[in-house]
Amino acid sequence: MGGVVSTGKEANVFYADGIYAGRDVPMAVKIYRIETSSFDKMDDYIFGDRRFDYRVSKKDKIYLWTEKEFKNLERAYENDVSVPKPYTYLKNVLLMEFIGENEIPAPTLVEIGKDLAEFDVESIFYDIIKNLKKLYQKAELVHADLSEYNIMFFDKPIIIDMGQAVLRDHPNAKELLKRDIKNLAIFFRKFKVRVDEKEVYFEIVGGIE
Repeated sequence: MGGVVSTGKEANVFYADGIYAGRDVPMAVKIYRIETSSFDKMDDYIFGDRRFDYRVSKKDKIYLWTEKEFKNLERAYENDVSVPKPYTYLKNVLLMEFIGENEIPAPTLVEIGKDLAEFDVESIFYDIIKNLKKLYQKAELVHADLSEYNIMFFDKPIIIDMGQAVLRDHPNAKELLKRDIKNLAIFFRKFKVRVDEKEVYFEIVGGIE
């Protein structure tokens, strides 16, 4: 285990040198807090997801949430969505690919801030939309909490924090997708990217209802 990558109310992330499939790999170790996590918020994303039973104890709900993030990452990664590769999980600990170099994590879009203007911002936006389309149409998932806070940039945008992602047949999936698009639109309009939210929505769903 190395140093802290990030800290939060619900989880801490650490750097670690690990071994996967017989080779050395840098890993991010995400450890969910059992005492301070928001259980009510978790219910909103577990209820309606046919893969999981939300009627469990508070401690078991954290374990279930960890499993949920792993399975969401796995579905996304296997369908060529730009997310960290998941390695394994146990109870409230999730191991996944470390995004960054020399133990320093890649920045999120919000951390890059105004300096993002030095890049082709419109291209970055449409790369994210392309990934959301694959996430929806191929992995059959909606991120459900997407914003500039959970998109890293390391030569390309990489979507993180997949615990709350829901299947596209979740009763609130469409509204959650529209909220994701709205969050992205608000951020990228600051960089003069023209965003038609309805057009982006129909691009992502591709006629799938």
